[in-house]
Amino acid sequence: MEDNSIAIIPAAHEQTRSYDTEFKFRQDSDFWYLTGFPEPDAVAVIDPQNKKSPYTLYVRPRDLEMETWFGRREGVAGAVKNYEADKAFPIEKFAADLPKVIDGHEKLYYRFAVDRTLDQQILQYLSIQRVRRLKTAYPPHTIIDPTIILGEMRLHKTEDEAEMMQTAATIAADAHVLAMKKVKPGMNEGQVEALMEAFMRDRGANGIAYNSIVGSGANATILHYVENNAPLNDGDLILIDAGAEYKGYASDITRTFPVNGKFTKAQREVYDVVLDVQLQCIDYTKIGNTVKGRQEFSIELLTEGMVKLGLLKGKTKDLIKKRSYMKYYMHGVGHYLGLDVHDAGRYFTDQTAKNSRPFAPGMVLTVEPGLYIPPDDKSASPKYRGIGIRIEDDVLVTKDGNRNLSSKVPKDPDEIEALMQRSSRK
Repeated sequence: MEDNSIAIIPAAHEQTRSYDTEFKFRQDSDFWYLTGFPEPDAVAVIDPQNKKSPYTLYVRPRDLEMETWFGRREGVAGAVKNYEADKAFPIEKFAADLPKVIDGHEKLYYRFAVDRTLDQQILQYLSIQRVRRLKTAYPPHTIIDPTIILGEMRLHKTEDEAEMMQTAATIAADAHVLAMKKVKPGMNEGQVEALMEAFMRDRGANGIAYNSIVGSGANATILHYVENNAPLNDGDLILIDAGAEYKGYASDITRTFPVNGKFTKAQREVYDVVLDVQLQCIDYTKIGNTVKGRQEFSIELLTEGMVKLGLLKGKTKDLIKKRSYMKYYMHGVGHYLGLDVHDAGRYFTDQTAKNSRPFAPGMVLTVEPGLYIPPDDKSASPKYRGIGIRIEDDVLVTKDGNRNLSSKVPKDPDEIEALMQRSSRK
């Protein structure tokens, strides 16, 4: 933060699911990163020049009747005692305190269009001072969106954060292994989803990191398939993209394997192409390389693989120039991972989108190449139609290379088959 500045960071609010019921509350990631405070309807005020209270929280007060209905609250005392606020006040006081909170500061760090009510309170105060021609107060003359700063902070994980992410990945990895052991023809995608999510909660996850994708057969060719309600048929593949959230940190793992425990020749041919690309892109995720370079690397390798499979015809360079690969590989090879499954942080060092960001220690990224051959694609060989394969791991960049946080889940096809066959005999 610049000199003589103040930051106001709001917590998330509960969101209506339908009528008078709410979605399970999930804290705003930036607010959680800065405060660790788990409740809705709070505001953090960060004022480095305030020697008595550089960090103040406005929170819901204790209310025995409301707590009987909706659960316990930390209240003002808990915000100070348990979350290290220098001072805390009831949230109802914030609107009245706002003028004295920001008065005299030259710069205000604040994200507009996140909390509409708070937006209006701040804009109303500034509007009043403008009408008064700033005779009674000295409000900030510059408003800075802190999103970029917080994104840069969140992008580079500390050792403690990396260990929480390892725990999130291990929980999800064990759930994927369980699915490989239990999946069989006749089950339903929803049963697999329920099996994995219950397991993750049982192992300490506070929930799923995102809506699980459990797509069998041709459903695996739909990138964000979340219906998860189709039967598992003998001879089909199943693609499972599921992650756990642990203390706010996400994991994001995908595995694709045969429902009956044995790859067909055609399935294995496509799978081997994707696996080879994934392994090479994991090796590429290290200091000295860039985000954009890794994407281009994945495109080159997958395009070569598509030519090998006969999905595309022509020279690799020409096919890449024409973006022909987009027919079967239409997404990025990975993204940042952290408090959000698609985490904060810039991918380019400037606004031209030309200077790609280099990998640095503490970054966690997914590596998830895939091939998706639509079931009605008449240009593809019939044996490949309806095959969708994605393989995804969570990789921490380190000073001397990288660490695969989700390596516990088998992805070698022979290992997958052996695991499934051993389990089927029990």
